[in-house]
Amino acid sequence: MDAHGFERFAQSLRDFSPRTEILLEEVPAPQKLATFAFAFSADVSNGLLGDDEDEIASGRFVVLHEPGGQDTWDGEYRCVTFVRADVDPMMQEDPLLPEVGWKWMLDSLSSAGCEYIAASGTVTRVASSSFGKLSTRSDEAEMEIRASWTPVIRDPQEIVNHLSGWCTMLGEIAGLAPIPEGVRAITASPLRARR
Repeated sequence: MDAHGFERFAQSLRDFSPRTEILLEEVPAPQKLATFAFAFSADVSNGLLGDDEDEIASGRFVVLHEPGGQDTWDGEYRCVTFVRADVDPMMQEDPLLPEVGWKWMLDSLSSAGCEYIAASGTVTRVASSSFGKLSTRSDEAEMEIRASWTPVIRDPQEIVNHLSGWCTMLGEIAGLAPIPEGVRAITASPLRARR
């Protein structure tokens, strides 16, 4: 795939519209990891309006493409992601939370019809307590997922499935209510380029 082909590939990602609580913004992609790269950030809100709106998760999604592939990828493409979400402090104490987070990621990709190999990553639990002048704050708990996988792509449009699955995972760890089967979600506008 040449630069023109990768631009068409990236445009298919830009055209994707997630559910309204997820805002995608195109951001500069890392330049030294592969010949071609595309990236965006995501912010997930609680879906409320005005002063009640609050960010409950965020993430970054990067697609790398190296013509001819890289040995460590087992393919020509690699999806790399970081996701952070607030979780209930009681949930953060569950020793199975990392396994659950990893399963959410894999299940989200599978439910979007994604084929992939060589998935790897880490799931981290983060707990914060405030002291001194900050002691009025409630304790905070977060979950972070850092992951990468090699998408099996026969048609460039298939990368959109991986983006869709990733957005499903974002919604899952953010605690958004699932969209019932047969109901179409109201979607946000397509990706916005960050200026």
